[in-house]
Amino acid sequence: MSHNTPDEKMGISGRIAAAFQASAMTPLLALVGLLLGLMAIAVTPKEEEPQIDVTFADVYIPFPGASPREVESLVTNPAEQIVSEINGIDKIYSFSQPGGAMIVAIFEVGIPRNEAVVKIYNKLYSNNDWMPANMGVGQPIIKPRGIEDVPIVNVTLSPKSESATLQEITSVAHGLETELKRIPGTRDIYTVGRQPTIVDVRLDPAKMSGYGVTIDSLNQMLPDANSASPMLSLTQDNQSIPLQIGEFLTNVDEVKQLVVGLHAGQPVYLADIADINLGTDTPTQVVWTSDKSDIKPAVTIAIAKKSGENAVDVAKAVEERLGELESTLIPDNIQVDVTRDYGQTAADKANTLIGKLAFATGAVVLLVLVTMGVREAVVVGVAVIITLLLTLFASWAWGFTLNRVSLFALIFSIGILVDDAIVVVENIHRHMVKGKQKLAELIPGAVDEVGGPTILATLTVIAALLPMAFVSGLMGPYMSPIPINASMGMLISLIIAFVLTPWLARILLKEGDAHEEEVSSKQSAFFKKVMSPFVVSRVQKRNRLLLGVGVLVAIAVSMWLPVQQLVVMKMLPFDNKSEFQVILDMPEGNSLERTQRVLFELSDALNDVEEVSDYQIYAGTAAPINFNA
Repeated sequence: MSHNTPDEKMGISGRIAAAFQASAMTPLLALVGLLLGLMAIAVTPKEEEPQIDVTFADVYIPFPGASPREVESLVTNPAEQIVSEINGIDKIYSFSQPGGAMIVAIFEVGIPRNEAVVKIYNKLYSNNDWMPANMGVGQPIIKPRGIEDVPIVNVTLSPKSESATLQEITSVAHGLETELKRIPGTRDIYTVGRQPTIVDVRLDPAKMSGYGVTIDSLNQMLPDANSASPMLSLTQDNQSIPLQIGEFLTNVDEVKQLVVGLHAGQPVYLADIADINLGTDTPTQVVWTSDKSDIKPAVTIAIAKKSGENAVDVAKAVEERLGELESTLIPDNIQVDVTRDYGQTAADKANTLIGKLAFATGAVVLLVLVTMGVREAVVVGVAVIITLLLTLFASWAWGFTLNRVSLFALIFSIGILVDDAIVVVENIHRHMVKGKQKLAELIPGAVDEVGGPTILATLTVIAALLPMAFVSGLMGPYMSPIPINASMGMLISLIIAFVLTPWLARILLKEGDAHEEEVSSKQSAFFKKVMSPFVVSRVQKRNRLLLGVGVLVAIAVSMWLPVQQLVVMKMLPFDNKSEFQVILDMPEGNSLERTQRVLFELSDALNDVEEVSDYQIYAGTAAPINFNA
């Protein structure tokens, strides 16, 4: 039989091996697979977790002046009925409160954010005839939310000295927001704990009565004084001159000099009837930061990334930009600390898992090296590396990112990925040691002998794994990289075993290698020495009994290890983070100051925990969003 003309009785695996073992296309296909895999490693985003679509939307409908009962009957119930008709809605929560209604619409897992937003907009605005006419109900305000809203970087600003006030820190934080929004890949950036500067106007009722100024007149005059007209055009001498009338108020003195009425023929200024000062707004949220030696007021800038962006690159760009602004926008009396960096933790997890993947691959190649020889180990190593690289490319093309779940899928399936190449190489090696045929002639037959069982074994494992990809709910999409990546990897390994492995064997293996025969002879002698006491010895029954007892003891020990937690049984790699969150839910109606006092008492307990290096205190209406939220 010629190696270019496969036997008609040969199966599909043997025919593929015969067609590709001497083809010039085979190394070219291998090179393309290598380059595609390297490209996938370079462009695939690295993230903490799989970015699944878990979309919900806050719909706020203002109804000024209405009581909660009026809001419920006139706004909440009809709006809730309309939203519930949208396809893909999983749950709806509604809140009727003085002045408006809040509806939280939670979509089923897997519905993209844009699609969910379009559905809500279309449904509400195509059915806006339900709104009570002439009753002051405002237009719905829709705010979509999802996992991509979780900040990947938190930057905390605190004073280095008493000269830095919270108002100054807030001003610097607003400037940093503008700068950081220019970084490609950033999406939602906001400041937590800010204390905005306001003009505090405290009216004196006695002076207002004496000058004849009323609240209604102030409500009319103040907006008019703080406004500018649209751009007008004046044509003169064949030239168009732009004109603008009025201006916005820019400082406290301008507010004091506002004319708010006339009394006894004299203008009445706002400063005549009120005390006007530059101050801070009443806080609704506060942030404190501590390194266990000192606690200081602070503000935190939270930075989220766009969906599909590389968390590692975005986090690095943010830190580099902060370094550039140290001497310009950030004054010397303000301390800047990165208190959350999910880009760094994502990179650490990805690198750790890639290292484990390389270790597993190296261990398999080393095993082949010991049992079959150097050349066979090279064949298996090249086949496995290209299989893994092509699997990473297929994973990127499918839309997955490099995260702990997708990389775990490759580690989980590494034993099966290398199995196809090892089986093919081992059978070629076995035929080659016999020395009855030339290498080019024996390869198709050797591949064909193991081709059917190899295909069956691969498809059997895929059939067992693939149903996991169709699990619904939250865990289905979250865990989908495991069945999909593993299945794609096994199909690719099967193709590589039939296409590339025969070509590599034909190029690298040597016919009649004395060293190979010596290795095979030593292995046979070793296995005969180990197995003979159990099958040919006169006391084989006792030996087999001892072997059985030894196996049972080993099983018992292996089951005892997890019970004693000496071996931790876990589905996924550890998700270690350097931070944790303690959420304090105070009774409704408690003031911000009381909540803050309780949090200070809790922080005193944290000072006694040795593992805690620093912490932040946040008091407000709700905790800043994290993955668990």
